Amino acid sequence: MIPIKVNGKAYELDVPADMPLLWVIRDELGLTGTKYGCGSALCGACTVHVDGRAVRSCVTPVSAVAGKEVVTIEGLSSPGMHPVQQAWIEEDVPQCGYCQPGQIMSAVALLAVNPHPSDADIEQAMAGNICRCGTYQRIKGAIHRAAGKVAAEPGRPAGRKP
Repeated sequence: MIPIKVNGKAYELDVPADMPLLWVIRDELGLTGTKYGCGSALCGACTVHVDGRAVRSCVTPVSAVAGKEVVTIEGLSSPGMHPVQQAWIEEDVPQCGYCQPGQIMSAVALLAVNPHPSDADIEQAMAGNICRCGTYQRIKGAIHRAAGKVAAEPGRPAGRKP
């Protein structure tokens, strides 16, 4: 049995230790917001937070997160209420939307460590997230917009429900 906590709820999972966290999240727990993209940690669609850090769940074995806090897009906030999610809507970022959960999770992790990132900071932090629709400029604009909102909420930890 592997103990993990996902979105604030504790689980004891009877799964192989090398099962990718992505499949635990999607298939075992039924949380389908985290997407499968490449299976090689190259596209960022599967990004979740583990103890506040952005990780690629497609290559992270579930045993590596035993006893740790995992936050998925579903656990980020009340539906759509995190400042990054609000900025995404205000900047009209999504087109197809497939990559957006991973993009948002990476942006939240960035703002947790750098509440006022420069364009270069954003480009570096988001470089591992691919958007096939090419909404990179809107993503950058949304991160800048969210930076002001996140900074205005002192004490609110990234990746946690309000």
